[in-house]
Amino acid sequence: MAVTKDKKNRAFLKWAGGKYSLIEDINAKLPEAKKLIEPFVGAGSVFLNTNYSKYLLNDINPDLINLYNIVKHQSTDYITDSAKLFTPAYNDEQRYYVMRQKFNDSEDIYERAVYFLYLNRHGYNGLCRYNNSGKFNVPFGRYKAPYFPEKELLYFAQKSQLATFTCDSFEKVFARARKGSVIYCDPPYAPISKTAMFNSYAAGGFTLDNQLKLASLARRTGHTRDIPVLVSNHDTEFTRDIYQGAEMTKLQVSRFISQNGSTRLKVAELLALYQAN
Repeated sequence: MAVTKDKKNRAFLKWAGGKYSLIEDINAKLPEAKKLIEPFVGAGSVFLNTNYSKYLLNDINPDLINLYNIVKHQSTDYITDSAKLFTPAYNDEQRYYVMRQKFNDSEDIYERAVYFLYLNRHGYNGLCRYNNSGKFNVPFGRYKAPYFPEKELLYFAQKSQLATFTCDSFEKVFARARKGSVIYCDPPYAPISKTAMFNSYAAGGFTLDNQLKLASLARRTGHTRDIPVLVSNHDTEFTRDIYQGAEMTKLQVSRFISQNGSTRLKVAELLALYQAN
């Protein structure tokens, strides 16, 4: 089992579906290993709250992985440059859309990384969303005073020295795994209802075929290759069906369901662990 410190570490990015609130439950199920592999790293809460010797952290979003590599190798300059955008003058709707346009127009990796943090902290609910043309399109968030996460950036920069960051498909990440590693998967969640399943998945993205492929890979990797795989997802009839053969743990997680974030709903989630019998 991986061990956390007494005090949990927060990610420097706001992230929809982040695993900060589930760290204790996830750690209780993660087996001991030399390396933790995350094909869907997101904001990195599991990475930041485990103590493995090495990490392979992957995401399909190149902006996210470029940002992480910059924080790993150029943290001092990055923190200085990013902090300049966290002033009252930049917490303005018109200025926000100017900065969003600059981000979308830029081809400079470092510049995009600076803008990415600004957009993440000033945009609506910390969402990360792109349109069909690949342009970031999250609206202004209207926060009183967006927080600049200097402490969190410094911790990430320190711990990232143990990590390799990649931008590949989850299939390629699984293919790189070797015995002595454990894999934690936090994919885009399957819809809760059949109606949501049709509406959410008709336009592409992480499809039901992707969910099935991931479940099959996790089963084969855990049972046949003897590399433990832990997967988190919504607890539904669909996910329980595709995760057959795994040791399943049901959780109740609070989720915001109203625009102002004042109303919470308990949502059933599932942890599915595949390992050799």
